[in-house]
Amino acid sequence: MLVDDKIYLGTSTRPEYLPLRYANRHGLITGATGTGKTVSLQVMAEGFSRAGVPVFCADIKGDLSGIAAPGAPNPALDERARTIGFDDYGHQAFPTLFWDLFGRQGHPVRTTVSEMGPLLLSRLLDLNDTQEGVLNIAFKLADDEGLLLLDLKDLRALLTEIGERGSEVALRYGNVSAASIGAIQRALLVLEQQGGEQFFGERALAIADLMRVAPDGRGYVSVLAADALMRAPRLYATFMLWLVSELFEELPEVGDPDKPRLVFFFDEAHLLFDGAPKALIDTVEQVVKLVRSKGVGIYFVTQNPMDIPESVLAQLSNRVQHALRAYTPREQKAVRVAAETFRANPDFSTEEAIAQLGVGEALVSVLEDKGVPSMVGRTLMRPPSSRLGPIDAGERRAALAASPVGALYDVAVDRESAFEILAARGAQQAAEEERGGDPEAWERAERSSGTRARAPRSNRQSVGEAAVKSLARSVATQLGHALVRGILGSLKRGR
Repeated sequence: MLVDDKIYLGTSTRPEYLPLRYANRHGLITGATGTGKTVSLQVMAEGFSRAGVPVFCADIKGDLSGIAAPGAPNPALDERARTIGFDDYGHQAFPTLFWDLFGRQGHPVRTTVSEMGPLLLSRLLDLNDTQEGVLNIAFKLADDEGLLLLDLKDLRALLTEIGERGSEVALRYGNVSAASIGAIQRALLVLEQQGGEQFFGERALAIADLMRVAPDGRGYVSVLAADALMRAPRLYATFMLWLVSELFEELPEVGDPDKPRLVFFFDEAHLLFDGAPKALIDTVEQVVKLVRSKGVGIYFVTQNPMDIPESVLAQLSNRVQHALRAYTPREQKAVRVAAETFRANPDFSTEEAIAQLGVGEALVSVLEDKGVPSMVGRTLMRPPSSRLGPIDAGERRAALAASPVGALYDVAVDRESAFEILAARGAQQAAEEERGGDPEAWERAERSSGTRARAPRSNRQSVGEAAVKSLARSVATQLGHALVRGILGSLKRGR
């Protein structure tokens, strides 16, 4: 059953395989709670890892951590293997990296405020259009003045600076009200209370560390602990979208490779689209469409195919459909929608089968030769080789201790950035104001420094001074910083 260029998923009237050459054409795993979606995800992750393809997935319930440990003898699983003719069935663990935005059950995952960008940060903070405009001004000011925005205290300090320089900022960028700044500051406070401040900082996650291959040639499975993260669903959705955008921005074009460079499973995918503005959905559609050429396959996992906008759903070619309940009119409509996405099989009604599927049974359709969808098959999914269910705390600690990336991410770095620069600027200004009111202080400063202190002068700029400073900032920005933001407003690395 194990084939080098395909992943064995299970058996219908024939063995059902996912060809690796079409695995970057994206996919969808759907079904009601308790029907086997997570196990199907685990089976597919194992197959990709075995083929040397790194995998990233979110562990919503904690069950996926079992992929790091070998499975144990289980009469039900052994019987399933015999029923489908899976003679090569055995137990093994897979190379696994554990990650956690809160740093409790895995290596901390961080990005910087600059790399997140104003668009995604506005989505995370649930800002309105006016507040998002203020945030864009803040990012523009930071770029123009070379202020690094690494963590939330940098952003808070910058917003305070903008409030204090209101007139100057308004002349250069447009009006900024104190009310808008206050609203953003309050949203940042809520984010901090949810633990979101731990997500921002350094060392920022490097995409290359999600694309590692073990010495035995198997791809690492990166498992994000998301059970606690789900209490802040907007943070989860924004993080996953940021990660996809980073993949899109950083990876070079490779066309259609023999196998994907990385496969990304987006569990609870409906959270990405709930309440999302059309502009964001359009951007997601564009990223999903184009990231395929980077060798990345994205697989959405959700209960109902109607959770995914039709424009995005059309990009998902490989389908695993578990049972759906069909009691209410809305549920019946969802079943019809799901059935219509499959290439019909004359041997059974797809719509009726979706409501009749048992646990661990699914309708499967994947791309075959020349990229044509296979006829849907009612499939008994294969059992996983790794453990069904979570690993224990001791096993997780051992995995983290042996991890090849622990030394890179387990200790936070706090280098000089906007917060420190603005604090030093404020202290210097306060000192100058104090000296300006006391001539003797200026004389003492001259004697202590051995140089002539600057004479106090007005803080008001002439029109000429303002023009020269504006030109200097513009030139410095173009030559010194060259900060470039990508399709989702995040700062492109490698600039």
